[in-house]
Amino acid sequence: MRKVVRTASPSAESKLDPQAESDEMSGSINDQIFDSLLEYDYLARPAKLRPRAAAALPEVSADGTTFTIRIKRGVYFTPDAAFRGARRELVAQDYVYSIKRLLDPKLTSQWLFLVEGKIRGADALMAEAKKTQRFDYDRPVEGLVALDRYTLRIRLNNTDFGFPYVLALPATAAIAREVREYYGDDFHAHPVGTGPYFLKEWVRGSRVVLEANPDFREETFESVGGEDAYSRQIAANLRGKRIPIVGRIEIYVIEEAQPRWLSFLNGEHDYIRPLPEEFAQIAMPGGALAPNLRKKGLRTTPDEIAYTTYTTFNLLPEIDGRRNDVGGYSPERVALRRAIAMAFRIDEQIAILDKHQSTRAYSPLPPAVAGYDPKFVSPTLEYNPAKAKALLDMFGFVDRDGDGYRENPDGSPLSFEHASIPTVRERQRNELWKRSMDDIGVRVTFGKVEKLPELRKQAQLGKVQSFSYGWIADYPDGENFLQLFWKASIGQTNYAMFDLPEYNALYEKAKLLPDGPERNALYERMVKLILVYVPWMVETYKAQNIVMQPWLLNFKKHPFSHEPWRYLDIDLSRHPPS
Repeated sequence: MRKVVRTASPSAESKLDPQAESDEMSGSINDQIFDSLLEYDYLARPAKLRPRAAAALPEVSADGTTFTIRIKRGVYFTPDAAFRGARRELVAQDYVYSIKRLLDPKLTSQWLFLVEGKIRGADALMAEAKKTQRFDYDRPVEGLVALDRYTLRIRLNNTDFGFPYVLALPATAAIAREVREYYGDDFHAHPVGTGPYFLKEWVRGSRVVLEANPDFREETFESVGGEDAYSRQIAANLRGKRIPIVGRIEIYVIEEAQPRWLSFLNGEHDYIRPLPEEFAQIAMPGGALAPNLRKKGLRTTPDEIAYTTYTTFNLLPEIDGRRNDVGGYSPERVALRRAIAMAFRIDEQIAILDKHQSTRAYSPLPPAVAGYDPKFVSPTLEYNPAKAKALLDMFGFVDRDGDGYRENPDGSPLSFEHASIPTVRERQRNELWKRSMDDIGVRVTFGKVEKLPELRKQAQLGKVQSFSYGWIADYPDGENFLQLFWKASIGQTNYAMFDLPEYNALYEKAKLLPDGPERNALYERMVKLILVYVPWMVETYKAQNIVMQPWLLNFKKHPFSHEPWRYLDIDLSRHPPS
């Protein structure tokens, strides 16, 4: 318990409910409290699944539609009043209940896409719930069955050899039904799981403290290992050690980069992830750690994430009864979005705002996911204000009143609102947007400023005209990004409200295929449709770094996992006195 890992997050947690959360910080915390069936080998690259609460990897039928999973015995939830003094063991039925929660319309889970249309009989249960306004958790679902106390069987409607990736996400982790019913709507404030840590303290939006679960099962570190020297060093450090190692995790929410960086330099935090772009050139000039920081014993490691940034445009024709100038699928609206994308000063963003901690993206699919093509370059994403102006002229977006800004082809005022979060970086980004749009005579406004959870909520409801965001891969398949444009993701993660029949058909066909050239060809066609219709202005792939204090051991970010807190260690001999 003397070993404590302290870190700061640039964004606050939202709900400590694995089926309801959607932000990275909540996901990281939930991943420590709740157990998914599978997880990723910490050091293996490329990514490799391994059992977590499962006793072994799933048994998969030859046609890729049936998955049988054995649950480890002797895994217990942390004690809670909901259990009325009894010791509560994790069983297969807990996963049946938890996965059903994703289908409950009242939860409006952003993770619904993981299971919607996939599990036999599940959609009928969801449809009935929408009709009756009541989700029947006791109604059997053909494709989701606890065969016995420790055996779960999942049957899918169609072949999906990638489905085990879903079982490695916190969204499919097990909660106890009696805890959910005991706390009701306040369940998200009372997380009770079987994971390596439990919630000790929580000051919302400010501070979260996790403590090692004293009832956690006997589990020692295992990995097939990695090939690089740093991975081999971590493997040597962790070999045979019981997980988790440190007794306490303290997470502080510090939204602005400067105080977060200064707190780290003062030794108040053990690592900073990611290194804020504002300080990248100071801390890592030329891509190497600055000499003064090396002298202090600080170290760096890449922030290994498959992370695409983009600006999303709402394609609905109207928002709150008013015409949406960037919406629609007509040639002139497509031309407008293309022109906006061609005029945005992306190189300035990479150099000035990102401090070269990102690279230019030409596809929504980032490196490290299946379907990514490193040779693909899109001409629709070139920076070319002259072409953008010519395109606008061609489709009738001209300045009729001489005020320097174009009107719509019908003569009505043309403008769009770019929403943002209240940070210095986003204010600087808005200035870049203003200069970019002034270059081509398109009026942009910035009246909508919301904290990220509220902005996402409004975007789900189709009330945000445009905003800049990013998507971090949940699993190593391009499908994870392509589902963001599928019609069934509207109201969840399809913030663009994109609904193109041709795209939907391609997506649904690709879902039936195993990884390989045939599926990759469909992915390529889908990517081209995205670039043609521009529901997103694809921007960058993040290429950031993590900076660590000399006493922090074993930190290596996995591309498809949350924070690796359970594997971290503190060298107390090097740690300054508290």
